[in-house]
Amino acid sequence: MMRKVSVHDLIAAKGQRKWLQVHVDSGAEAAAAVEAGIAILSCEPDHTLEPIRRAAPLAFVSAGMPHGMVSSPDEAIREGFRILKRGADAVYCSHSPRFIEAMAREGIPVTGHVGLVPNLAAWTGFRAVGKTADEALSVLRKVKDLENAGAACVEVEVVPVELADHITRTTPMVTMGMGCGDVCDTQYLFSSDVLGTNTGHYPRHSKKYADFTALEAEMQARRVAAFRAFAEDVGTGHYPEPRHQVRMDPGEHDTFQKRAQSI
Repeated sequence: MMRKVSVHDLIAAKGQRKWLQVHVDSGAEAAAAVEAGIAILSCEPDHTLEPIRRAAPLAFVSAGMPHGMVSSPDEAIREGFRILKRGADAVYCSHSPRFIEAMAREGIPVTGHVGLVPNLAAWTGFRAVGKTADEALSVLRKVKDLENAGAACVEVEVVPVELADHITRTTPMVTMGMGCGDVCDTQYLFSSDVLGTNTGHYPRHSKKYADFTALEAEMQARRVAAFRAFAEDVGTGHYPEPRHQVRMDPGEHDTFQKRAQSI
């Protein structure tokens, strides 16, 4: 990336290039992703947003609006602008289209979500969505609702490849694909899956490229060992050694003791 990636760049490149996208949890992950050539990041709008923005000043950052955080379109507008002011380039929103339309009308780039939407999984279960014609049409209608509401991007999660392909070819929105083949405008994974920091279930579409859980366990064991060695040294008188201490010149010490008696 030689310059800042904007929503205009993503829309202008639709159908011409495949973007890489990861959800990151820290500034360190954001910096590593950008160095690896990944231009689109997503994150939570918590304390990690500002460090991620600083670590990846040229990346396109979509920050989530927690589901249920707002209860009216007006609140969505206020929260959307607050997220942009904190450094995001777009606001991820799984609320209904009326919330998205309110933000979009004010010029806030919004990312919607169809398919397996974790915040709405009570209605679908955690499974692939759209395998039947009826369900695929339902997903497509939701895409059109988001499109009509003015969303700039749409996350398409765990839907059949054929449906994701149809959506990508027929919508002007940038499709962010997770678990639906290689047909969307972005190829999207979570850093917790890529890096192996996820200690829970790994979904079918994930691929682990590192085992940070094992590395963290090894580091923690080394922390414990180092602290135990420190405690043992203190207990046996091996710490501090003379090289760890500062001593007064004997003459200065004598002068100090004499003068200290009058204080």
